[in-house]
Amino acid sequence: MPNDLTLKAMNTVHRIVLQISGGRMGWDAGGMPVLELTTTGRKSGKPRSVMLTSPIQEGESIVIVASRGGDDVHPAWYLNLVANPQVRVKFKGKPTVAMTARTATAEERARLWPIVEQKYKGYAGYQQRTDREIPLVLLDRPRNP
Repeated sequence: MPNDLTLKAMNTVHRIVLQISGGRMGWDAGGMPVLELTTTGRKSGKPRSVMLTSPIQEGESIVIVASRGGDDVHPAWYLNLVANPQVRVKFKGKPTVAMTARTATAEERARLWPIVEQKYKGYAGYQQRTDREIPLVLLDRPRNP
């Protein structure tokens, strides 16, 4: 499993590739779109950004996977959005948008997980490495009351 330093280094390299290429490279990984997710640190209260893939988008919902490579602990970004579901999301060539994050329900996960595995076989391996159920997160634009 990747440790925190490795994960941070991977994100730094990803950002460097985006910057050096002028955004022409780095917005696709394994055939999946890449997004930048910004959460609020649950301890620090500061913005925390991470580059993630989105194996599926369903309607207006963006699905991301809190796999952390099959580690036995949830990724920090997931714990942050559980504590504060108001996030910001950026896709290639699009403005950053405010979104609300939520963990998929058991029924949603049962329906979506096979689709996620089909899009990227690595997720099945990640789930096999851990006893923790890897959460799926749905990102949606906030609804106006």
